[in-house]
Amino acid sequence: MIQDLHAHTYYSFCGKDDPEDVVRAAIDGGIELLGFTDHNYGVGFQRIEFFNIDPATFKGCDYGRCLRRYYDHINLVREKYAGKIDILRGIELCTLPGTNHALPENCDISYFDYCLIENLDWQGSVTGGDLFGYASKLRCRAGVAHTDLFAYAEKTGVKPLDYFREMAANGIFWEMNVSYDPTHHYRQHQYMLDFFDDPAKQEIVRESGVMLSVGFDGHRCEDYLPDRVTDYCRRVETLGIPLVFEDKIP
Repeated sequence: MIQDLHAHTYYSFCGKDDPEDVVRAAIDGGIELLGFTDHNYGVGFQRIEFFNIDPATFKGCDYGRCLRRYYDHINLVREKYAGKIDILRGIELCTLPGTNHALPENCDISYFDYCLIENLDWQGSVTGGDLFGYASKLRCRAGVAHTDLFAYAEKTGVKPLDYFREMAANGIFWEMNVSYDPTHHYRQHQYMLDFFDDPAKQEIVRESGVMLSVGFDGHRCEDYLPDRVTDYCRRVETLGIPLVFEDKIP
């Protein structure tokens, strides 16, 4: 299966394109399963000027309603392009400390197909370093975005095999982020490169039963490299490791 489960649109402050432009770029590139994952704060605050206002004094933004409106928009796009590409309605969750970044505790995202959790390994992350406790509160299928989970597990004193096994038991998947574009300064994620170059790590993931995802983390259609996405999806399949949502494609 050729999947890209990390795509941004103009709903993210760092994104540029209309969702339909992103879909057409994915179709042209041979992507079979596309997941939209705009940043929660970009969606929830609607505009950058709202994001920068002190939330204690700002009363003009209904965060939960903005999330629902985003979901409904992506759902309409999903229905329009049914038969040409499968689309999932996801969201990327920033967990940096600070009132405006993280998803408010009272926000419901259980209706999304999945979420990507970022900043797990950052000091002060609102997860408190507890991926499993945080994910359980979301009531939504969760994945960990662009994070070296081998290093993180060891940092927390847990053997990587045990950590990945617990992820698998909780239905949490691990993203192979294959971004390579000007937005990310053409920087490749070292954890991803290391994984594909290390048979021992591959065997741990395979034995644990955890699923992987592949995402380009695209922010502008003109920078999209679908052939790169396809290549890494094929690499995962060759390793005998399942890609999450494989059952979405007949």
